[in-house]
Amino acid sequence: MILILNCGSQSIKWKLFDKNLKLKKKGQPKNFRDLKTDLKNIDQNIDLIGHRFVHGGEKFRKPVEINKSTLRALKKLRSLALLHNPFNILGIKIASQVFPKVKQIVVFDTGFYKDLSDKVSIYPVPGNFKRFGFHGISHEYVGNKHPKKKIISVHLGGGASITAIKNGKPIDTSMGYTPMEGLMMMTRSGDIDPCIVIKLGRKAEHILNKESGIKAICGEVDMRDVLKRKDKKAKLALDMYVYRIQKYIGAYYAILGGCDLLIFTGAIGYGSARIRKMITKDLKIFDKTKILAIKPNEELAIAQKIKK
Repeated sequence: MILILNCGSQSIKWKLFDKNLKLKKKGQPKNFRDLKTDLKNIDQNIDLIGHRFVHGGEKFRKPVEINKSTLRALKKLRSLALLHNPFNILGIKIASQVFPKVKQIVVFDTGFYKDLSDKVSIYPVPGNFKRFGFHGISHEYVGNKHPKKKIISVHLGGGASITAIKNGKPIDTSMGYTPMEGLMMMTRSGDIDPCIVIKLGRKAEHILNKESGIKAICGEVDMRDVLKRKDKKAKLALDMYVYRIQKYIGAYYAILGGCDLLIFTGAIGYGSARIRKMITKDLKIFDKTKILAIKPNEELAIAQKIKK
């Protein structure tokens, strides 16, 4: 049996697959204490454990087996993705406690983007700052379903990103050195004037990660609550959210030289037909583009990678 843990910024999920990658069990505990209880109650022989890890820096782009050395190195990368990496590490620790003798492999969200061209990945500032890209496991999963197409993949959840994919390979992506760049998200600002960071001072990282985006405009952190409201602040938040997505879609349409498939995934992208309609209704360039909603399955994508 293959156990996959996906410990994200707003949710914890686990799935259990057999050797043929058929789903046998799954869970979505509310916290890490419940996760540990869930794992202890799995009445199966676990042969392999896989983890999603958001940001592995320059050193980690390909799947890697967990040992004392790699875990020590991963702990040093906590600050690269403060909403994710610490939780990914905690998931590894809990799995190690419950299944101390089982091989564990980490798959990195940044891995899909390791071959981005220099003109896309290098930032025009002093120092070696590069675009890593995120949600790569999710974007790669939908891209692999249509490997010979020009695809714009839109992952919308607590975090949000867009990737341009051509023949199964990423050409560009909206997230950058950290998961804070790009689209407006539930609590993250996305693209802003860098001088705002200076004005925000020492609390800038916390503010831009946890107090910005939709939350800053209308006070909500769950898109379902935003969609229920009819007031001006909620409408403004949705208008801003949709507009920035449309702007990136238009840019990636130009970069790809057209688009065969516009794919929505993630809890919001797949789960909200209303959001999809708001985004696509004014995009006349997509009259001949097929629009799909694909249910996210990062856990299966991880299992496919580590089973090889």
